[in-house]
Amino acid sequence: MTDNWEFSLNKAVDAVWKDGLREIFEYRDLGIEDATKGDYVAHIVKANGKEMADEVQHWHVHDCEFQFVMVLNGWAEFEYEGLGVKRIEKGDSLNQRPGIKHREIACSKDFEVLEIVAPANFKTRIVDGPETAEAAE
Repeated sequence: MTDNWEFSLNKAVDAVWKDGLREIFEYRDLGIEDATKGDYVAHIVKANGKEMADEVQHWHVHDCEFQFVMVLNGWAEFEYEGLGVKRIEKGDSLNQRPGIKHREIACSKDFEVLEIVAPANFKTRIVDGPETAEAAE
């Protein structure tokens, strides 16, 4: 699996921020997708000041095998199926198990995370919320 992976170095001084999945964030690709031939993606995601609703605020799942998130700045609140509302803040990390239904409730204007996901080309699907959802729709 890793025999074809390449060495990767992504310098902060050369950072390129682009649009991505969500319009309220900017994304910095860390070069892991190319280096691992699509086995993983690693990026920094940060709020860009835009305020608008999007589909990630609806119940959804990620079709992936692994998802790690570490909060670099700010905070966010998510609701998870069977776990309720969880607030993550600067310095917190989570291993979000594959296929768990969840939704974003809110995030700070300075929210920024490191996210690592496998595979790199994972899909996000909108789903019906669980019967036991805590937060108001």
